[in-house]
Amino acid sequence: MIGFYNVSVILTYLGVVSAVFGMSQAFQGNFKIAILCLMLSGFTDMYDGTIAKKIKRSEDAKKFGIEIDSLCDLVCFGAYPVVIGYCLGMDTWYAKIIYTMYILGAVIRLAYFNVTEEQRQAHESSRRKHYQGLPVTSVALIIPIVYQLRRFFTQEFPYIYILMIFIISLLFVIDFKVFKPGKKCMFAFVIIGAVVAVKMFCL
Repeated sequence: MIGFYNVSVILTYLGVVSAVFGMSQAFQGNFKIAILCLMLSGFTDMYDGTIAKKIKRSEDAKKFGIEIDSLCDLVCFGAYPVVIGYCLGMDTWYAKIIYTMYILGAVIRLAYFNVTEEQRQAHESSRRKHYQGLPVTSVALIIPIVYQLRRFFTQEFPYIYILMIFIISLLFVIDFKVFKPGKKCMFAFVIIGAVVAVKMFCL
């Protein structure tokens, strides 16, 4: 088969599998499962890069890793949140404009990241210290946290969701520095995600 296969790439693929399954659950109205799948996709994306750095790869494999990660991110954190929004019932004309903005913002951001990351790896050996704009993967934690509001604002939540998508679409492309989390911060994100998941299903 074509492509490059290693542990990190397979982990990235598992994130896409989770996202596709989550989309099917959103279409069926099982939003808690859909949100959980989004979080799982975020978890796999959080650690595929860490694993990639620890294994020996050819230059082509490294470039493939950058490309496949962004392509999978577009599905998991670009298209997937839009599907959730449609399934929540937000299919008005202005919602469609916002969804378009969101997808475009994700595409632009991911393409920009690919270019800058390839250049950085070619000239720098140190770890990236910050991102330009909001990383698309951040929605794997932002959306589950905001989703908790649905419990208190059931009727209003679709509007809250579309407002969140609009704000995120702008943050994708606005040029500002976002600190890249280290291992401790990533672990804290995992703990927060676990707490959110437990609250979502148990309360």
